Amino acid sequence: MAHPPASFRRRAISAILAAAIGFSPAIAHACTGIRIVSKDDTVVRGRTMEFGVDTDSNVILVPRGTERTGTAPDGAKGKTWKAKYASLGMNALDMPVIVDGLNEKGLSVGIFYFPGYADFQPYEASDADNTVAPWEVGSYILDNFATLDEVRAGLEEIVVPNVELSQWKIVLPVHFIVMDATGAALVIEYIDGERKIFDNPLGVITNSPSFDWHLTNLNNYVNLGLENVPPNQLGDYKVPGFGQGTGLLGMPGDFTPPSRFVRAAIYSYGVLQSTDADEAVLESFHILNNFDIPRGVARDGKPDGHGNIEADYTQWTSASDLTNLRFYVRTYDNSAIRYVYLQDQDLDAKEIKVWPVSGGEDMIPLAPGK
Repeated sequence: MAHPPASFRRRAISAILAAAIGFSPAIAHACTGIRIVSKDDTVVRGRTMEFGVDTDSNVILVPRGTERTGTAPDGAKGKTWKAKYASLGMNALDMPVIVDGLNEKGLSVGIFYFPGYADFQPYEASDADNTVAPWEVGSYILDNFATLDEVRAGLEEIVVPNVELSQWKIVLPVHFIVMDATGAALVIEYIDGERKIFDNPLGVITNSPSFDWHLTNLNNYVNLGLENVPPNQLGDYKVPGFGQGTGLLGMPGDFTPPSRFVRAAIYSYGVLQSTDADEAVLESFHILNNFDIPRGVARDGKPDGHGNIEADYTQWTSASDLTNLRFYVRTYDNSAIRYVYLQDQDLDAKEIKVWPVSGGEDMIPLAPGK
């Protein structure tokens, strides 16, 4: 009997190990990313962050000159560098790295879950000085590069191996979107030990399978359109549609990555073009409303020993204005949109600055009109 390929065996072993320690990567499939470009050429990259366990995220500013040390396998120290550019965005698990944000040159990075497909580069001890862990790649890019060409060339100089994230005891299976201030975008994936870089003409990203598969899958939806379809005539009987939206009849509406990719592509290109930056930011949040997952409606596994159910939900939603260098965020518990303007900050500060985003929302009574 033929043996399964090595890549399949590695993915199977990773899944078994994750299940054995009580954390399943299968609970985090639902992040969605989009791009909006306004009439004044403002570029906004928006995304949702879904996870089944609390990511403990806050907004952080990483100043220029911040000293970094990458993480190599088996606890070894990885590559060291100093941040050339200041960056702003959301972290996770109180770590000093950005999982979604932008730098002072308008370059933006988002990390997205990629389970079942992520398999990083081979590693030897001699690679340690050039090694960056998967969760550090986003900050490595923001710290060092200003353009997509620099990103392509710079990734040739580092090794990204399978490194265990100590907080969760797993190799974090992720892929990346990188976008510049013109709206041009790349998707970076590590599959079967090889780095793959795809041009992203849509500015859209979700999760598994690989990015090129999602582009091909759009061929299954060539029948969808923004305009209502005319009534169908069956002999002498006219069959009209039930109101608005008949052009999108059959659009997939579930939370799986392929379905969300299709919806994100249609919505981000179907909306009327925003006039300026403020409208583009608000439009991105409106679009991402369609991908918001309430707690409990996307579950995996059984309740734990305390009866708790782990369920993917939208922990936060963000938008990066790559033209005006603003980072916007709202959370599950507070739907108010808050922002930090990068250029208002001390980009040469001596320490990382943190803006907590925890806390609930104020419900304000309406004032009567005059």
